Amino acid sequence: MRTQAGRADDGLGPNTDIGARLRALYGAVQDEGVPDQLLDLLEKLDAAEQQHKDKNAPRGGE
Repeated sequence: MRTQAGRADDGLGPNTDIGARLRALYGAVQDEGVPDQLLDLLEKLDAAEQQHKDKNAPRGGE
């Protein structure tokens, strides 16, 4: 069976097109690099979390 656009009908209708477009968009996003500003921000967050853990860690003599 063929659709009006001339493609074979797989029984899923418009969901097939939506899925294909979502996969293409996801692939394009995966190929993008992470901005340097975001990486810097994540490094600062990691450092702040580590300082907080070190500050609140129980000491051996206490």
